[in-house]
Amino acid sequence: MSEDPSATPDPAPERPSRYDRSFRGLLAAMVATVLFVAAYVGFRALTRDQPDLDPDVDYASCVAYLQGADVTVAYPRELPSGWRANVIHFARGNPPQWRVGLLTDRDAFVGVVQQKGDVDDLLSDYVDENARQGEDAAPANGLGATSWQTWSDSGGDHAFSTVLESGPLAGQTLLVYGSAPVADQETVLQSLTLDPVPSGVAANDCDTDEFS
Repeated sequence: MSEDPSATPDPAPERPSRYDRSFRGLLAAMVATVLFVAAYVGFRALTRDQPDLDPDVDYASCVAYLQGADVTVAYPRELPSGWRANVIHFARGNPPQWRVGLLTDRDAFVGVVQQKGDVDDLLSDYVDENARQGEDAAPANGLGATSWQTWSDSGGDHAFSTVLESGPLAGQTLLVYGSAPVADQETVLQSLTLDPVPSGVAANDCDTDEFS
């Protein structure tokens, strides 16, 4: 049987448009994506290594403990507002080694080192083995030191050094150094004292060869 040429074929069914998605569907997909990203970020925050923060240390309480054991160390009588101590080191010996690290209110570093040793060795350890010597200085201080050598390096660090000639620290070297401006280092130097810690400061048990 032949087909009727006048017959009109049924139209092919229309394909749904690939863009024919409901607003709710798109919104649900966006919410799911946001929740996934948030969950991943939270997971990473909980599992990744957290940065170590330098803790504050109460150097005065350790000085009080050492003074109670008849050990004499030079320490800053007080710190300017916003400054804090973040490092303490003590090693027994005759004489012992003592170091205090300070951060200024701008997070610049000032260190104080007291030990018996050659100035060049201390400079090599804490400043630069090629530190350049400047003019001598005579900042006021409570340690009886009338003259301090000054130093600097190519990285912008500065330092003051002196060998004490009298008193309980006679023959020991003191070094004040760091990245802080010279004026800040002079502030620390001028505050150094051997006086007893105020009676209101509780002594912290520093009964170890080293602590920091």
